[in-house]
Amino acid sequence: MPNFINTHSYKYYFNILSPLFSSGAPKTIQKPLPEDLKVRTGVVILSAQVLICRNYKGDVDMAEIDHFMPLLMQHEEEGLLCPVISHGNVHFMWIKHSNLYLVAMTNKNSNASLVYSFLYKLVEVFTEYFKELEEESIQDNFVVVYELLDELMDFGFPQTTDSKILQEYITQEGAKLEVAKTKVPTTVTNAVSWRSEGIKYKKNEVFIDVIESINVLVNANGSVMSSDIVGSIKLKTMLSGMPELRLGLNDRVLFALTGRDKGKTVVMEDVKFHQCVRLSRFENDRTISFIPPDGESELMSYRINTHVKPLIWIESIIEKFSHSRVEIMVKAKGQFKKQSVANNVEVRVPVPSDADSPKFKTSTGNAKYVPEKNLVVWTIKSFPGGKEFLMRAHFGLPSVENDELEGKPPITVKFEIPYFTVSGIQVRYMKIIEKSGYQALPWVRYITQSGDYQLRTNV
Repeated sequence: MPNFINTHSYKYYFNILSPLFSSGAPKTIQKPLPEDLKVRTGVVILSAQVLICRNYKGDVDMAEIDHFMPLLMQHEEEGLLCPVISHGNVHFMWIKHSNLYLVAMTNKNSNASLVYSFLYKLVEVFTEYFKELEEESIQDNFVVVYELLDELMDFGFPQTTDSKILQEYITQEGAKLEVAKTKVPTTVTNAVSWRSEGIKYKKNEVFIDVIESINVLVNANGSVMSSDIVGSIKLKTMLSGMPELRLGLNDRVLFALTGRDKGKTVVMEDVKFHQCVRLSRFENDRTISFIPPDGESELMSYRINTHVKPLIWIESIIEKFSHSRVEIMVKAKGQFKKQSVANNVEVRVPVPSDADSPKFKTSTGNAKYVPEKNLVVWTIKSFPGGKEFLMRAHFGLPSVENDELEGKPPITVKFEIPYFTVSGIQVRYMKIIEKSGYQALPWVRYITQSGDYQLRTNV
């Protein structure tokens, strides 16, 4: 996620809410700002409702947030849930994480994509700080959260959003906050704002993970209705100094530019880079050149819009006998090369909400009934390519049939196949250039996993 550039002023304030309601008197802590800014800045925490809020520009009434939860519940009941909810001339842009709602408010025609990018970046930063972002972590780290909100945005302008840089001068020990803030790292104002100077490692290494997720939708007749591949290249960088890295992929556009069109190449769409990548260089000659952030980061993401054969094919027969029982037969077949193995495979088969008395028989793995989700979860720890496995399930049904019509949720599959990419993307080289001339080792790992992987049923 790139740092945000101060090109626009976004007039909204930020709220973190718990989804529950309860009574309680609000407590307000105010931080004075220069009078000429005329900004009302406050943080409000309500027990089990508004936990914390920050008004950046003062042109939205803080009491407007009281309308958000009733409107959200009303829209949810009516089946009209939308990422933007309006009340009068105030617009709520919100996301949900764990048991929290993160809400931005504006009364202007703001750039919604930037607002949502900022909200998701907040989740990322808070998770880096507190490991788990929940109601308790906000309440237990109120001072740190408030300091982070001040540094992440100033008067409506997003500022430093890199958690590694923020951790250099905003610590989790409240007593150190004011002392640490007296000296802000020079990294914040450097051209390379995502990496600090003076980093040293005894052993210089770069770990590259190429992770691809397969999205597949198969209809009840067994035809693939839609499929694509969403990939990302993640780095774990342990390099000294300020190295420059150059990454080479089997990019079809690059091969065409250089007159080479041999071997297997891929066409990447919707490519998104970390801010460290020199975009002008990539646009000119498709070279991915960058000074990497220290530690873990996502270098780039991409999409490949191509027909994908489902790697794990599911055939199902579900027979429902009214007032009696449900018989389920599921066959899973690995449609990938025999040398590869899918790990931690989960086949999730929906069952009627009034089913009971489950009985299972599997040729491998374990099946269990999850009544709170109305699912049978068939788990296979190791699934070699080319193999077929079978699961049978028997459920009883009540003698009185439920009058409510139930939907037909699809069978979903989860899996992970290491050392394999379905698109055929390859890291051709990784060059590491640093003025001290040290030797560094790059390591590459490929992983294919399930994304939105659904197979519809007739029942």
